[in-house]
Amino acid sequence: MKTALMIMAALVLSATGMAEKPECILFERSYGEMLPDSTREVGLWWASSGWKVARDRPMPARRGKAMILAMAQNETEAAQLVVRPMKDLSGFTAASSSLIGPGGASISADRVEILRVCYVNIQRKTDSSSALAPWPDPLPPFKGPITLAANINQPLWVRIHAPKNAPAGEYKGHIALHANGYNARVPLRVRVYGFALPDRMTCETAFGFDPGAVYRYQGLTTTEDRQVVLDKYWASMAAHHISPYNPAPNAGLQVHWTTLAPEDAAHLPEPDRTLLVNNAITPVFDWAPWDAELQRVYEKFHFHGMRLGLPGMGNAAIQGFKPGTPEHTLAFTAYCRAMQEHLREKGWLGGAYVYWFDEPTTKDYPYVMESFLRLKKAAPDLRRMLTEQVEPELIGGPNLWCPLTWFYKHEKTLERRAAGDHFWWYVCTVPKQPYCGLFIDHPATDLRVWLWQTWKYDIEGILIWQSNLWTTSCAYPDKPQNPYEDPMSWEHGGTVKKGEKRPWGNGDGRFMYPPESCGDANPPSPVLEGPVDSIRWEMLRDGIEDYEYMAILKRLIADRRTVLSPARLKQYEALLAVPESITKDLKTYTKDPAPIEKRRDEIARAIDRLRSKGA
Repeated sequence: MKTALMIMAALVLSATGMAEKPECILFERSYGEMLPDSTREVGLWWASSGWKVARDRPMPARRGKAMILAMAQNETEAAQLVVRPMKDLSGFTAASSSLIGPGGASISADRVEILRVCYVNIQRKTDSSSALAPWPDPLPPFKGPITLAANINQPLWVRIHAPKNAPAGEYKGHIALHANGYNARVPLRVRVYGFALPDRMTCETAFGFDPGAVYRYQGLTTTEDRQVVLDKYWASMAAHHISPYNPAPNAGLQVHWTTLAPEDAAHLPEPDRTLLVNNAITPVFDWAPWDAELQRVYEKFHFHGMRLGLPGMGNAAIQGFKPGTPEHTLAFTAYCRAMQEHLREKGWLGGAYVYWFDEPTTKDYPYVMESFLRLKKAAPDLRRMLTEQVEPELIGGPNLWCPLTWFYKHEKTLERRAAGDHFWWYVCTVPKQPYCGLFIDHPATDLRVWLWQTWKYDIEGILIWQSNLWTTSCAYPDKPQNPYEDPMSWEHGGTVKKGEKRPWGNGDGRFMYPPESCGDANPPSPVLEGPVDSIRWEMLRDGIEDYEYMAILKRLIADRRTVLSPARLKQYEALLAVPESITKDLKTYTKDPAPIEKRRDEIARAIDRLRSKGA
């Protein structure tokens, strides 16, 4: 998904005025509130999860009474508790109480996670909006006691999940901080709205994932260990509403090819009958292992769908027969139709997609179209996805378009949507600033705002090529990269030579980290832990949940339309429009999470009113 974009990226970014460097967002000081137990010896303050807190950011002047969060039932939200001691503070621990709410209802302490915000040293800027400095990104679980260094901010990521059945209202609790000679309590207030988010979100997601990297870094050699750890990565993806391309990598579909018995082919016309009797071009599927694993992960992790691999696409032969031969046509059609009908029977057809060619250039269009038209004829109900913007030469081939965000053209999208096509979009090593990107050294709001842009332009899904790119063999030919020590994602493949380092951008394709104990891919024994989440992973989750708020409101408005007054209907429908304070266009958007949080609260209150009163 990369190589053709690199030269174009340099040209476009030059044209957008990247030489005019604004103040880096990392050094913003306008946010945050000092907490009641803050002292000169140990400063305590809190901030929204939508900020990246610099190590040396001074204490805020504004004072607050508590950390404050708001969430729907079955939603996860986070805020940052920042600790800044004047001198080294040893033996430091942090733990949450349960949160007590209406009528004695509680959010138990085990639903309040405390993660340690870690920093990676940016040694090469993604673009000119960045800074060479430590940037926060990895979020390993907090395991105390630890020593906090003097005069340096240590944020703690306080992540709370409200149960599906949590009564609406305000919940109160605290975070208890202890160290040698030090104790403090941080008040925690959580508002739970009166509606629940679903387990499976409206916005579709499709992210690459490399199980082999996990097995390599964590020293996993047995089938049992691999499955245990893989499920922990799936759990992280599920908690962030992300679906992998392949949700069943350890349960490949079993297919063998056979001839038809003459009596089984007797009803067929010639020459098909003779070809099928004389050639092993009829697929026979063993669906059971594949079905069982897909059923398990769909029920447990609520994934949306899957990327389908089909034999015979492009120039690929089937059973030795090349495309264009009657044998290939029969085999290809039989396979695709069997897949289509099996997925339909299982209820999985709507989530499956064929993504067989990536980022075609103009010269590839005829080749791409030939295969798509063959697929369309063989199995018209399989979604045909292409990572490309709408172009006249491609119309009639893909029915699920997935352009790079900066190539998105709204008018062309409207035309194709009217014709029945659907749209996702994606980001990767580009675009860089001034667009929303996926980089460590960009504003925390980038990926969350991307989902508001997704809603604004009626896009139905998002795609990112990889989620655990920890090393590349070109940049690190002798030993694997440690992503905690080198945050850059390096280009590989194509014309890149062994030992050559061409940057893609800090954190491109990396939203989960390996456990800290095996960041160098050299653990003394198997590491059975799950992944370390990242701030950007959290922002994706928040953005997908924001999208769901708007989807819920839209459905409620449709259900209540006939009983709402014209004035009230207009008020509610206005909330479905994304305000310019969040994003005006793809290059103009907020770097401050406050406008997002304000609009989200307005939408949540509207949902509560519509659900409780219907007006």
